[in-house]
Amino acid sequence: MLENGWMNFTAAFAVFFASHMVLVRPPVRPVLVRLLGQRGFSIAYSALSVLILWWMIDAAQTAPYVELWSWEPWQNWVPILAMLPVCLIVAFGVAVPNPFSFGGLHNDRFDPDHPGLVRWMRHPVLVALFLWSTAHLIPNGNLAHVILFGAFSLFSLLGMKIIDKRRQREMGDDWHKLQQATRNAGLPSALPTMNALVRLVLAVIVYMALAHSHVYFAGVNPFA
Repeated sequence: MLENGWMNFTAAFAVFFASHMVLVRPPVRPVLVRLLGQRGFSIAYSALSVLILWWMIDAAQTAPYVELWSWEPWQNWVPILAMLPVCLIVAFGVAVPNPFSFGGLHNDRFDPDHPGLVRWMRHPVLVALFLWSTAHLIPNGNLAHVILFGAFSLFSLLGMKIIDKRRQREMGDDWHKLQQATRNAGLPSALPTMNALVRLVLAVIVYMALAHSHVYFAGVNPFA
């Protein structure tokens, strides 16, 4: 039983990293993009990533329990407080022009004078992933969850560096010029646009939905 628990956990990890090392790199990615289109590939890959992530979380729940540090009630407040910024970052960082990272939409329309969230972070999705995993590491001091959330924290940090190098190689001097122009952009208007208001509302709704359903997909009530 113990061996099966660790085997399932290891298999989930292997599939996750294989999907991120094989499906997004040549020669596999260009073939999939031709078959599915860029938008279709992004949707399919995102859905697959969510399914694998759910598998990893479930595998960590059923893996043998090996305590590394004890749980204290205050620890639950770390992810509770961190998840609202995570939802906001994802809401304002996905499906917007962003030539520096993945998850961008209509990157050719990117305006360095109005970069939005990209003014402060080139990789919003990876920043959100880092905050999510690091915050959840605090109240989960058992070996399986430390491996799970610790690996995601490291994965997100390494991912930022890898994507930066890839984009610099692809864009050449334009990467540095665009990055400097983005940093020099003025602050956004104090009056939010309708798009910003919609994204803000969606972020709050997603946060509340995750808090309410956490006990069902993760087996833990963060407010208990």
